[in-house]
Amino acid sequence: MTTGPYQAYVYSYPHKTAYRPLDPRPSLREVWAGEDTRALFLYLHVPFCEMRCGFCNLFTRTGAPEELTGAYLDALERQAAAVRDAVGDATFATAAFGGGTPTYFTAAELERLCDIAERFADLRSVPLGVETSPATATPDRLAVLAERGTTRISIGVQSFVDAEARAAVRPQKRAEVETALGNIRAAAIPVLNIDLIYGIAGQTPASWRYSLDAALAWRPEEIYLYPLYVRPLTGLGKIGREWDDQRLELYRAGRDHLLEAGYEQVSMRMFRLPGSESGTEYCCQTDGMVGLGCGARSYTSDLHYSFEYAVGAGQVRAIIDDYVRAEDFTTARVGFRLDAAERRRRHLLQSLLQADGLDRGLYRARFGTDPLDDFPEDLKPFADRGWLAETPDLLRLTPEGLAHSDAIGPALFSAEVRALMDAYEAR
Repeated sequence: MTTGPYQAYVYSYPHKTAYRPLDPRPSLREVWAGEDTRALFLYLHVPFCEMRCGFCNLFTRTGAPEELTGAYLDALERQAAAVRDAVGDATFATAAFGGGTPTYFTAAELERLCDIAERFADLRSVPLGVETSPATATPDRLAVLAERGTTRISIGVQSFVDAEARAAVRPQKRAEVETALGNIRAAAIPVLNIDLIYGIAGQTPASWRYSLDAALAWRPEEIYLYPLYVRPLTGLGKIGREWDDQRLELYRAGRDHLLEAGYEQVSMRMFRLPGSESGTEYCCQTDGMVGLGCGARSYTSDLHYSFEYAVGAGQVRAIIDDYVRAEDFTTARVGFRLDAAERRRRHLLQSLLQADGLDRGLYRARFGTDPLDDFPEDLKPFADRGWLAETPDLLRLTPEGLAHSDAIGPALFSAEVRALMDAYEAR
């Protein structure tokens, strides 16, 4: 296993770079036939932002004109009709609008977005999370989201220090951030999440503490702490410095500060005020996801699928243009089929990278085996380092193990997935 603590952020498994064109393309009716659709995740992807941050590798484009955003919503409606037909009487346990920045849409466009989501779920009866930015968290947009049932708003602040925001190619002013946070609180949306980044050029322990305290002044229900990554085809990807020790120091300082402030740690990145969890019945290890939009992915028990993937601005624009022109959304185009071994591995990853750890009883009930028997060679290096704690009922990362989540996650990828990812050509 590579020893550096920052190999990759594992927010899903397998990564989209392991997806390949499906030939033949299966119909969505075939894909969802026989699936348990009683507690799905509904995700709508909006691939637009007002600017592209230097650290961003999301599937998004900037400066989309009104003609394009309107055409995108038209395509979402066509896709929603095809998907609704395929999933039948599915019910949804949670929903989210992500991106990009969903609040790049105007208030009227957000109404349309909610109308599309309402084809699948009553947004006032399931938890709904929406991502926003300081420039787009305006009262009119937030009023729409609050009225339509939004229960969580996540805002990417990254730093409350203007010079650090500029260094991350996130040119925003502290006053703009504070105005946006005030707007969110005024909208009375129950859960506020603030994203912060550590490892920015020029950031010090003192300035990191300053940003943490500025966030805590709003007493957000959730705070995410992200290490800065530089990635191919992103604005900061050409810098190429090594700063593992600095990031690890700042992570530990941030973690300890939030724990002292009364937050509980949910994962390496997520910290939450006790009692503010959403109450969703969705289980990321076992339940499926329906994704709408050209950057969304969908999950069934044995197939993960999406549209084509890119990071480079030109390729992203081409994929968005293809999406808005598409008329037929009845098939799955690009994806990865999970065999029994990959389903076990995904369950392991999705569980172990959470602070609660992996429930061995649930794993045995689902697969008929024990994770230590299925993955002895994969897990041994972590136990040897003191990063893995074992009880008869639970496998859980220690605090130092959680700190190394971005090394542990990639180390647990299968050889097949790693080979596919290595063969993927970034574009």
